[in-house]
Amino acid sequence: MSAAALALVSSSSLLAQVAASGIRPLAEDARAFGSREEVKGLDISPDGTKAVYVAPAKDRWSAVMVVDLAKADSHPIAVSNANPETLRWCRFASDTRLVCRFTANVSVNGVLAGFSRLVAMDLDGKNAKELGQQNSFYDAGLRQDDGSILDWRSGSDGQVLMQRSYVPEEGKIGTRMVRSQQGLGVDLLDTRTLKVTTIEQPATGVDGYMTDGVGHVRLKSMVETRGDSGMLTGRYKYYYRADGSRDWKVLADYVSGDDYQPLAIDAGLNTIYVLKKLDGRMALYRTKLDGSLATELVASNPKVDIDNVIRAGRGQKVIGYTYAESERSAVYFDPEFKALSEALGKTLPNLPMVDFAGSSSDGSQLLLSAGSDNDPGRFYVFKKKSRELNELFASRSVLDGRPLARVKSVSFPAADGTMVPAYLTLPVGKQAADLPAVVLPHGGPSARDEWGFDWLPQFLAARGYAVIQPNYRGSAGFGDAWLMKNGFQSWRTSIGDIDAAARYLVTAKIADPKRLAVVGWSYGGYAALQSAATEPTLYRAVAAIAPVTDLAELKTDAAQYTNAKLVEQFVGTGPHIVDGSPLRHAAAISVPVLLVHGDQDINVAITQSDRMNAALSGAGKKVQYLRYKGLDHQLDDSVVRIEMLTKLGELLDSTIGH
Repeated sequence: MSAAALALVSSSSLLAQVAASGIRPLAEDARAFGSREEVKGLDISPDGTKAVYVAPAKDRWSAVMVVDLAKADSHPIAVSNANPETLRWCRFASDTRLVCRFTANVSVNGVLAGFSRLVAMDLDGKNAKELGQQNSFYDAGLRQDDGSILDWRSGSDGQVLMQRSYVPEEGKIGTRMVRSQQGLGVDLLDTRTLKVTTIEQPATGVDGYMTDGVGHVRLKSMVETRGDSGMLTGRYKYYYRADGSRDWKVLADYVSGDDYQPLAIDAGLNTIYVLKKLDGRMALYRTKLDGSLATELVASNPKVDIDNVIRAGRGQKVIGYTYAESERSAVYFDPEFKALSEALGKTLPNLPMVDFAGSSSDGSQLLLSAGSDNDPGRFYVFKKKSRELNELFASRSVLDGRPLARVKSVSFPAADGTMVPAYLTLPVGKQAADLPAVVLPHGGPSARDEWGFDWLPQFLAARGYAVIQPNYRGSAGFGDAWLMKNGFQSWRTSIGDIDAAARYLVTAKIADPKRLAVVGWSYGGYAALQSAATEPTLYRAVAAIAPVTDLAELKTDAAQYTNAKLVEQFVGTGPHIVDGSPLRHAAAISVPVLLVHGDQDINVAITQSDRMNAALSGAGKKVQYLRYKGLDHQLDDSVVRIEMLTKLGELLDSTIGH
């Protein structure tokens, strides 16, 4: 038989194996799931004729895309190359003017600092202007964040209410034209001419403002700091204004941000919606802003936090609230939107996660997003008068036509018998028996996983792996008792719950005990490494993306920032600093490790992975390290994510197989 014939037989054999297993080539899966979502931050114009969104361009580039809704035509008007600025979102300030947000992480005197800028531009990308205070050679300090849009108003004239950061000048000799304003103020700003009308004079100590959605500043928050150090304490004092008044009155006197969160002011009801603790969980309250501060409970849940309110559109009334038990729920107390939500649920039965993402200024056209566990999401425009529902885009069209895995809510017993909630994703077409499996703990740790589409577990399921995502104790959203101290100080409980997820898969006969791996991002990466160090025979492979590896270093890394004391309190002191740091126990890890990190990561310094890589290599362990230049915590680069998934797939294929 010739070499060519041998190659043909081998190729045919491989294709037959792929067909039998249902597993596609790794390169195909990595490209499909590693490519960034195609539509981010979709917004509709005030007159309802156009839309704007951010789309991925090559590698880590992003483009501003403007859509003519009548023609269903979209075209780019501006691009960002993420070197270093990254385009985050764009919204309409008027029918012909956009405001876009750019962020960048930049090293300043050896310290990585985050910067944010707002830029306005026309619908052709021209006449671009920064909306923040102009930089001066004599600026007395850094202006990291130039501000944020408080109120988009009607969108008829391109004017917005913006809270702006002001930095004074110093050392400017020979002139009286020295800027002295400092702190956070509020300006009525024309996004085209940059004409400014001062609404609130800049003041130091102010953390933010809130309007009632129709142009009136009604809330001011003051941040508490420690003496002259400027270090944050995590407590805030809130002031409000009665309707038509300029006087500030106390709404809440120095409360923890974990216990009290203002969400929205409804001008029609003259009330503010806030989240406050009730029986250890966040509940939704409504407080009158008429001087009486009369407060009523709107909603609470005995299992989870109420987490947000829903508005009908820019400046319009509050229409409901949200929470997440096993699945996310929206409760509408507005009769019109309640009926509309029910009708849309029947129209889109396979896309139960329906959100009202935007509205024309008159409310006649609504922008909707809808998705599910096995659909990344789709965007629609709904015309109220004609009851038309037209699909605009798929969030990830590259996955259209590909069967995706279903996600099931489950629970399992921890070592002490406590039932831990989790999400189980099983490969399409596979029996839930003796599968290779991946435990995938979430980041945070004060966060949680939710039911819905997630590209990383879907990639793993496509490779033939069962995936479990435990909401271990230390997760947020389930109340104070579940949160405990947090996933670092109470790491033994958190990591114990994560490892119990692996044992549950084995006990339930879902997973083969000899084919388990653990993968995580951020705190999830920490948990993956710590699990492998404390349970060296449980897993066959570890992948840690942007992981914390040393708790003492985590505190040191924060020393140059204003949240240093908060990080210090969060991490704590005691034996857990050493016992709970996988870096200190690298020698105990007995399986191959994949590390991934970006060098512009402010959330978790890249030195955490640098040192872990050195410790593992020094101990003779098998480790592969993907170190990426110019990327932050999210690794928001299609080429990088595809490579990361490829290396992850290779690691799992070689250790637990499919």
